[in-house]
Amino acid sequence: MQRTAYCILPTVYDISPMSEHTYQQIGQQFSEEYGTTLGQMFGKPCLKANGKAFAAFFKGAMVFKIGRDEVALLLDKYPGSVNWDPSGKGRPMKDWLEVPGEFEGDWEGLAKQAMEFLGKS
Repeated sequence: MQRTAYCILPTVYDISPMSEHTYQQIGQQFSEEYGTTLGQMFGKPCLKANGKAFAAFFKGAMVFKIGRDEVALLLDKYPGSVNWDPSGKGRPMKDWLEVPGEFEGDWEGLAKQAMEFLGKS
């Protein structure tokens, strides 16, 4: 009798090298201009100011801590954007907006907005 082995492969996300490059450019620029640092949050690469995360790169998208009111306003502006749920268990972080790579042209402005929000909170 022949045995068949089955393997469940992890989910693979379509991560555009351009999106990741854009995230890295923003990180470099913010480090030079504002003294921010690169770090990790929940195992994801992130940008930090004064040791606190304000933006991160996640599955080809960039996420920004901009406050729940601003998240509600921007969900319609960026189709496909959602409250960020890093665990994938239906527990989104209300102050965080995940913006798909197709809007990477707006990421820098959103990162500035997130850094400003961090200074207010």
